[in-house]
Amino acid sequence: MNGMHSIEENGILHEITPLGEHDFMYVADRHKTEFDFPMHTHDAYELNFIENARGCRRIVGDSEELTDDIDLVLISSPELEHQWAQGECKSADIHEITVQFRLDFHIGVFDTNSFVSIKNMLERAQMGLAFPKPAIMAVYPRLTRLSGLEGFWAVHELFAILHELSQCADARTLASSAFARVTESNESRRVRKVDAYIRANYAEDLRLEQLSEMVAMTPSAFSRFFKQRTGKPLAEHIVDIRIGHAARMLIDTIAPVSEVAYVCGFNTLSNFNRLFRKRKGCSPSEFRERYVKKKVIV
Repeated sequence: MNGMHSIEENGILHEITPLGEHDFMYVADRHKTEFDFPMHTHDAYELNFIENARGCRRIVGDSEELTDDIDLVLISSPELEHQWAQGECKSADIHEITVQFRLDFHIGVFDTNSFVSIKNMLERAQMGLAFPKPAIMAVYPRLTRLSGLEGFWAVHELFAILHELSQCADARTLASSAFARVTESNESRRVRKVDAYIRANYAEDLRLEQLSEMVAMTPSAFSRFFKQRTGKPLAEHIVDIRIGHAARMLIDTIAPVSEVAYVCGFNTLSNFNRLFRKRKGCSPSEFRERYVKKKVIV
């Protein structure tokens, strides 16, 4: 990145982007030999593409993965920390295209049929959104010529890219919603009501019978209903929210792991450790240690 920087209290770099007061977007199309920019946040939305960088370690919130030959991620939250680190990448010619832009997807035009798919995509991108290879290749020609355009035509091309990506049904969110501090939208009022209660009371003992009563459904009917609407069982949804809050607490505080487990609603430390490792691939202590090492103060 070529922007100016400042440091937040938690040691994560806050990037001041090159976007001026009246600028809509900024495009950086570069070839480089290494990833050297630290963990950071910024106020602008970002679409980041890399190719010829297999093994790069991509960190978005509490998600950490090694990339393939090509990678494309959209981030629309100013609070979601992210970094592309060297990892196992040994390429001497990394191609990176970074598009930073300002957009308010809450304005009325995004509720129209023409733009609603982009709005939905930007809402999901608050947790970081990774696109599969076919979707990346579909927008590749537009991405690679974007830096050569100016003014209206650059904006026109960006919206064409966003529209194309918004049609992708296989894009997947990266950070957990609790870690990213966002609420996932859902069309069902009953699901939203229960979800809001879970997020406000995740540390409490949450039972299916209690939650189903909130929406006047039998436990078995609500269990099926919830899975149909969200794609995951209710119990798994509760654990995901608790793990997300635990991951955030491990990074933002020095509280002992046992305290984190208790505060986030886990009955035993062993159960917390097991579920955390299952979802993150490491123990809570290892997760904290890895993340702290990625915080670079400059």
